[in-house]
Amino acid sequence: MEILWFIPTHGDSRYLGTTKGGRLADFSYFRQVAQAADRLGYTGVLIPTGRSCEDPWTLASSLAAVTEKLKFLIAVRPGIMTPAVAARMASTVDRISDGRLLINVVAGGDPVELAGDGLFLSHDERYEITDEFLAIWRRLLEGKEVNFSGNHLKVEGGKLLFPPVQHPHPPIYFGGSSPAGQTVAAKHSDVYLTWGEPPAQVAQKINDVSKLAEKEGRKVRFGIRLHVIVRETEEEAWNEANRLIKYVDQDTINAAQKVFARMDSVGQQKMAQLHKGDRDSLEISPNLWAGVGLVRGGAGTALVGDPIQVADRIKEYQSLGIDTFVLSGYPHLEEAYQFAELVFPLLSLNKNQYSGNGISGPFGEVIANQISPDKVKSI
Repeated sequence: MEILWFIPTHGDSRYLGTTKGGRLADFSYFRQVAQAADRLGYTGVLIPTGRSCEDPWTLASSLAAVTEKLKFLIAVRPGIMTPAVAARMASTVDRISDGRLLINVVAGGDPVELAGDGLFLSHDERYEITDEFLAIWRRLLEGKEVNFSGNHLKVEGGKLLFPPVQHPHPPIYFGGSSPAGQTVAAKHSDVYLTWGEPPAQVAQKINDVSKLAEKEGRKVRFGIRLHVIVRETEEEAWNEANRLIKYVDQDTINAAQKVFARMDSVGQQKMAQLHKGDRDSLEISPNLWAGVGLVRGGAGTALVGDPIQVADRIKEYQSLGIDTFVLSGYPHLEEAYQFAELVFPLLSLNKNQYSGNGISGPFGEVIANQISPDKVKSI
């Protein structure tokens, strides 16, 4: 199991849908979150993409210089970026970070935003160009000379002079809930990502993509994107979930849902269907809460509960075939600590601060200036 965290480049707050409790999202804060994730033992961080976000490539390059082991899941945007330029960018970041780059393939789901970026393709056409993009991109990173002529892209004598550290290329993470998206993901992805739907729906996705990958002669790993709200008791966790949306009124929900309705992303449509804009029916599965999706695009569900409950839900997804969890929580700095301190010890992870990576503490404040907290019971 691998756990990734999130860099909130579109803003962070103690509450959703309001300026109250809003936090200045600047490089100093992003560095704090990244360094916390690095020292706590998260495998990496997702840096989001889109008009509402800082540029993920620029930010990852700067954060790589102030972290040690943290990996960076960064978006390539077929149709907006050319595959050759994206390959050079990927190789450079992989080299300067010493192999800490992960690739997040984003085909886009908001036609209005895409039009502003100069992309005027239908939903399925975007996945057609994504297929062509990745065919070129992968071969360039593998060190091959590329000559390619497709319906959307054409390359003659494409070459990458400086190879990446990771061979044959940085791992590809790919999300897509539509048949077109799943078909391309099965063909190219190393990790298929889904947003946090209930376990039965996730199991169906895993089954569908596995069958498609098998037809391509491939095997694909699986990951899930979720928020988390974990506290020492279940009551505290649910109180925190309700507090997070205490300033979200119906007008704000309606405005957000109107924006989401224009999107042609099947994944976004599935997120909206989970809550249907109704804040009174938000626990859609045990400990799975759809409140975030009332006003936030993309991943809109959170695991809510005490440490054992949240760990059990994670293990439930793991039993379905999920081995990568991309998590976030509000505010992102504090919640990174909450989750690591309360849940990491209950999970089987590759590495983390609390289960034997060589760090011996101290953990907690020394008592009476001389007694280690873990020694009190022995005195």
